[in-house]
Amino acid sequence: MHTHCEASPDSRTPIAEQARAVRASRIDVICATDHNTIEGGLRLRELADGFRVIIGEEISSRDGEIIGLFLDRAIPRDLTGEETIARIHDQGGLAIVPHPFSINRRYHMRRPALDRLRSQIDALEIFNAREAIFLNNRSAAAYAKTHGIVGTAGSDAHRAVEIGRAFVEMPDFAGRADFLDSLRQGVAEGRLSGGGVHVFTRYDRLRKWLGRKSSSPTR
Repeated sequence: MHTHCEASPDSRTPIAEQARAVRASRIDVICATDHNTIEGGLRLRELADGFRVIIGEEISSRDGEIIGLFLDRAIPRDLTGEETIARIHDQGGLAIVPHPFSINRRYHMRRPALDRLRSQIDALEIFNAREAIFLNNRSAAAYAKTHGIVGTAGSDAHRAVEIGRAFVEMPDFAGRADFLDSLRQGVAEGRLSGGGVHVFTRYDRLRKWLGRKSSSPTR
């Protein structure tokens, strides 16, 4: 329910490689949630063979990152949390807050914003495989239980080897209309990816930045 590919600025995973990894991990449905774009998801859907793709986006709102699922068009970044969620819902999409209690991310949603927005969101990520310590996930799960919010889980994969490290096993669903009902019956599973994946992500971000610099026109 949370993955990235080369369409994200911090991943260099080719979409064809991502598709192969999804098939190898025996994932039936994958949510493509690249940073501030849906282009990776659209391209992955074209390559999908043996699995389904939910088009999503991890949006950089002014209140922290928010995932939109079942999107038809991208949501712009740097809007308020309220406006970001409203635009997701205007498309009939679902709004999910990822890694809300993370200690190793700069752009996660802080507790005051989460408290303010929780009545507007559809789900909360209660297991993220890229968390630095398991207690961060435990805090998210406790918050979701206390406030009656349905939980999700995702690998947050930026490299193909991470795909399948976290997932939700849930009844099948026909589409966005009954997705939440199936999710409520789901069971979140996962294991942490370890700290090394963040080193690789910083390396991939730097490589992509250097590539853009070298291809820029000179005067």
